Amino acid sequence: MSFAQHYADHIKHLRALYGSALTETCNACSAILLHSGTDQYYYADDQTVSFRAYGHFTHWLPVNRPNQLVLIVPGDKPVYFQVVPRDFWHEQNITLEDWVAEPFTVYLLESSSEVADQLQCLGLQPSQLAYLGENTHYATAIGIPPAAHNPPALLDRLDYHRAYKTDYEVACIRKANRIALEGHMAARAMFENAGSEYDIHMAYLRACNILEEETPYTNIVALDEKSAILHYQYKRREVAPQSQVLLIDAGCRVNGYCSDITRTSTREHTLSLFSDLVEAMEELEVGLVQRVVPGISYLDIHIAAQQGVTEILLEHGICHGSFDELMQQKISTLFMPHGVGHLLGIQVHDVGGRQINTLGDIKAPPSEYPALRNTRKIEKGQVFTIEPGLYFIPQLLNPERNNSQQPERGKLINWDLVDALIPLGGIRIEDNVLVTASGVENLTRVSI
Repeated sequence: MSFAQHYADHIKHLRALYGSALTETCNACSAILLHSGTDQYYYADDQTVSFRAYGHFTHWLPVNRPNQLVLIVPGDKPVYFQVVPRDFWHEQNITLEDWVAEPFTVYLLESSSEVADQLQCLGLQPSQLAYLGENTHYATAIGIPPAAHNPPALLDRLDYHRAYKTDYEVACIRKANRIALEGHMAARAMFENAGSEYDIHMAYLRACNILEEETPYTNIVALDEKSAILHYQYKRREVAPQSQVLLIDAGCRVNGYCSDITRTSTREHTLSLFSDLVEAMEELEVGLVQRVVPGISYLDIHIAAQQGVTEILLEHGICHGSFDELMQQKISTLFMPHGVGHLLGIQVHDVGGRQINTLGDIKAPPSEYPALRNTRKIEKGQVFTIEPGLYFIPQLLNPERNNSQQPERGKLINWDLVDALIPLGGIRIEDNVLVTASGVENLTRVSI
């Protein structure tokens, strides 16, 4: 099926979802006004921050522009108030594909302030509306009462359901994976040609045919020791003829939906032990993906990742002792301090990852794994990442060398090997997966 066919079904799904959510959570409201957001400015400056539309707006429309609005009246065709200001400083035209425009009644306006008059023409009073968006001053200005600004019960329900992807959403994420993989291949080629972090980053962007501001998050392009910084944000420009390790965490967007892929590569002269660790982590990641099945907890996958890292540490001599001893002492968390993944969709770390029902109840991660972003039961239609890591992070490891309160932890670590591996940084392998009725589809590895 084409995007157009999938999208029409997607909008039907959203109309039903929003209609029932409004009825069950906000009886005083008869419609929802969704706002894409407004331009934000750097402090004491006239330059705007790169705009990104509100996630629930993007759920309806693949239009990444400020001051756009969608009106949802249960039972009626949704309305898109397309705001195109008179402006000779910037390009303001918005071109919609026919398949995007068809499910909406489109009103062309010059200012979002005109929406109040349009609502009256449609027989709606602002007092009847629930407003979803960040600019509550705008909502107040057009007459929507503060009590109806971002009603928590309504948002809890919508956030929860964002985890279950329609065929349209899956198609977007699948294509975003395919494009990103082209970038990853170009990045690896540049790394093997001794390119700098900047060179590798630019090779990725060129291969994906995107601007930096169009990426779903700041690309992580880390050589050697920098790959131990989980969200490393810089791009060194020095040519790196002796570089041994590349960790690149980079994705793409399609119609507002993200891919999020990480690969770790080595060169011929890389320390052989580290290359063996990369291979072991690849095997662990593939095995974790195969564990995904509806009905289990995402926490089960995370625990399996920690167990797998523990086994790798023992197998390669990085730690001493028994498996049970290392697990009891939580040694693996020194080498993998993050969660094994997160929900993925319109946002890279998509909403609702710790939400266990439509009422907004939260299941916090266990105290020993506080960074875990997803604690939900795994169910059909969810899309999330699987991304185990193994890092040599001085800030986490050095305190254990002479830990007087827990000396047994430091005694379990082979410090000579750790010192040899710290200059090489770390390893992360990440794929994007879709939960099916019987198991899992790896959207990353089947998208080439």
